[in-house]
Amino acid sequence: MAGLRTLRYALGCVALWALASCDETLTASAVPEPRPAPATPAPNAYVAPSAASQDLARFYQRVERDLVTRGLLRTDGGGPDTPYDASDLERNFDVIAFYNEYPDHAVTATTYSTEGQLSRWTTPVRVQIEFAPTVEPQLREQDTAQVNAYTERLARLTSHPISVVTRKPNFHVFFAGKDDSAYVVSRLKELAPGISQPVIELVANPRANIDCFVIASPTNRAPNQFVRAVVLIRTELPDLLRRSCIHEEMAQGLGLSNDSPAARPSIFNDDDEFALLTSHDEKLLSMLYDPRLQPGVTAQDARPVVRILARELMGQPL
Repeated sequence: MAGLRTLRYALGCVALWALASCDETLTASAVPEPRPAPATPAPNAYVAPSAASQDLARFYQRVERDLVTRGLLRTDGGGPDTPYDASDLERNFDVIAFYNEYPDHAVTATTYSTEGQLSRWTTPVRVQIEFAPTVEPQLREQDTAQVNAYTERLARLTSHPISVVTRKPNFHVFFAGKDDSAYVVSRLKELAPGISQPVIELVANPRANIDCFVIASPTNRAPNQFVRAVVLIRTELPDLLRRSCIHEEMAQGLGLSNDSPAARPSIFNDDDEFALLTSHDEKLLSMLYDPRLQPGVTAQDARPVVRILARELMGQPL
């Protein structure tokens, strides 16, 4: 979405998580020494936001009002005015699932060329929600409920194990404000010792047009299989824009990594018409995790299968 730019980098372990041996950490056959389970982060005591943060919140409220007044940020999921057929679904899946949206932010880190190949999770997705100090208690409850409900929806749509957990997460959803950069950077360093400096700078000082983003990471050995993801959502956003960020960033963190101006009705479009996951987008997620498509398959090789999936979902003859 315009103004809600998504950063999705297919970063290897040395780029985002920079573990000494990420693949070995995930697949080593040697039995590691027993160690205590990591403690769940304690809830942070609320700290009132600064005047600058409050000014930013008022700015975002004006933005949301303007978009809604113009008939944008729809929450109806699409209707008679937004028809689409199997051919539309097939074309949009090709663009959104096989290619990446790279904003004009240079990240000098080791990356893997996965353009034109399908990327997704093959292991269970374990979501953990974390709030920085300036997130109000009432908003923490509201955001938790939203993420919990949406996580359940994503699990149903994909038929993939996706759940909210309190320990051993691999999909972190942070809510933080303008004043919370130090806290978020500190937490990321705890989660990923050796995290790259470009990513730290991105988290510490998000660009003005970046209100939420997701970074998904594969392993060295399997660049099309995600094992870690971090979503960051600005707490200054008003309710609808916050929900919009939850919907888009979590879905993109699962593998729908691109936007398309032709996708409608869809949140994977920079026109801001839809705020929440649509019926069209639900079908894209179902296709992404269909076992007839495997991580690493190229767009060209996948097209015959994608055509079948799209027509099955739309009830059109093959």
